[in-house]
Amino acid sequence: MASYTAEEGWLRLPDGPNELYTRTVRPAQSTELKARLVFIHGFSDHCNTHDDLFVPLAEKGIICYAFDQRGWGRSVKRTADRGKTGPTAQVMDDITSFLRNQVLNRKEEDALPLFLMGHSMGGQELLTYASTGPKDVLSRIRGFLAEAPWISLHPSTQPLKLTVILGRLAGKLMPHYHMVNKLDPNLLCRDPEVCKGYDEDPLCHDTGTLEGLAGCLDRALALSELKVLVPEGAGEGGKTRLWLGHGTADAICDFLPAKKYFDNLKVADKQMQAYEGWYHKLHTEPGEDKTKFAQDVGTWILDRSGKLGDSDRPRL
Repeated sequence: MASYTAEEGWLRLPDGPNELYTRTVRPAQSTELKARLVFIHGFSDHCNTHDDLFVPLAEKGIICYAFDQRGWGRSVKRTADRGKTGPTAQVMDDITSFLRNQVLNRKEEDALPLFLMGHSMGGQELLTYASTGPKDVLSRIRGFLAEAPWISLHPSTQPLKLTVILGRLAGKLMPHYHMVNKLDPNLLCRDPEVCKGYDEDPLCHDTGTLEGLAGCLDRALALSELKVLVPEGAGEGGKTRLWLGHGTADAICDFLPAKKYFDNLKVADKQMQAYEGWYHKLHTEPGEDKTKFAQDVGTWILDRSGKLGDSDRPRL
């Protein structure tokens, strides 16, 4: 008997014909439901590449909701829409639309605690959203998880400052101009088959717009300079619960700025897991490593999935 089921669908966005491709991985009917997780993918990625994480979580009773962000994956209907994410305000609004219309409107699942997780660019967006998102939505999120968040690119992969300056200037004139930013697939994971799969995946198009790339750089700068810090009291019950996982050998998103960010968080319930020698896509690392990662994520979620106690309730 299958240990999970997968559902595909589409979410119509408020701005007319735009739609987001959605995918939900559910526990088998015989599995007790314990929690819900909404996952935000990274740059040049899509939600069908995360079953190494979603399936083990489903087997633990955690429903995993995911979507292809605007400009990525199956949400792209035309080549001209590749990487066309819009500015940061649009990215944040899309996350809110998904939460409200795909997850929070399911009354039959209301009793299940909800968690929000993001990888790489998605981790960057997660931290920004946890800091600036609408309070009525954040108040229903039990905890936040960031996997290898893009707080600062690794020095070996950072663009030249002159390139960034010129790109910003050009972006004001041509916001939808496409720029290919080819990621070295060998830096993603220590499993060569995963790297090959990424390189051959037509949905991983490595194409951003000047507007979208500027938004990524602006969000990263705000996080790295500690101007946007997830505050205490952001989540359900007037409390912030935050987990951050990062590989020490990540050559795409730098480990040390992520640790600096974590160390400066004034949050009581926070945990950082450093994975020694691991690369960027922690959920696809080889052998037992991806199993350990899924176990770490699942344990953290389930440890915080019980009924809120008096210590978790907001003080009046």
